[in-house]
Amino acid sequence: MEEKNILDTIKTIQIIDRDLLKANDYNPNMVLEENLKLLERSILNNGWTAPIVVTKDLVIIDGYHRWLVSGREPLKSLLNNKVPIVIVEHKSHKEDIYGTITHNRARGTHLLDPMKKIIKELIESNVPMQEISKELGMREEEIFRLSDFSREDFLKLMIKDYSHSKAKKITNINVMK
Repeated sequence: MEEKNILDTIKTIQIIDRDLLKANDYNPNMVLEENLKLLERSILNNGWTAPIVVTKDLVIIDGYHRWLVSGREPLKSLLNNKVPIVIVEHKSHKEDIYGTITHNRARGTHLLDPMKKIIKELIESNVPMQEISKELGMREEEIFRLSDFSREDFLKLMIKDYSHSKAKKITNINVMK
């Protein structure tokens, strides 16, 4: 087996027009629309942190969903229709397929206990429920399930950050008969 410098790929990073890239037809990964919105939010908040991985023919191996949201506003304008890429040198189509699947599978899943700990820490730090929901892309019911709070206590947390306007007393109303 030939010696390979595994840092060589990252040295190929370049920024190109997103319209030059092509989706592959062998990616079994599906992302819900709400998660695409979360990905967009992540890019807006954190910047673009990982290049799209492509073949020399500009077929996407990894980063299809980043590419997809890069074509939506406001990202499309903010990026000037450009995306960062790295090119992988695969010797065969099967290596392209392996690359797509291993990138997807290597990302892992969120475990229940660490997520509960994170939610608890945020709540105990007085982070508003609406902010946790928005920033983590979670519905309030998901946060509740992870929080270990009683339903009543959780509802109190949900409404504590809402402000209500005072009702005004209306007088001298003429009612037509």
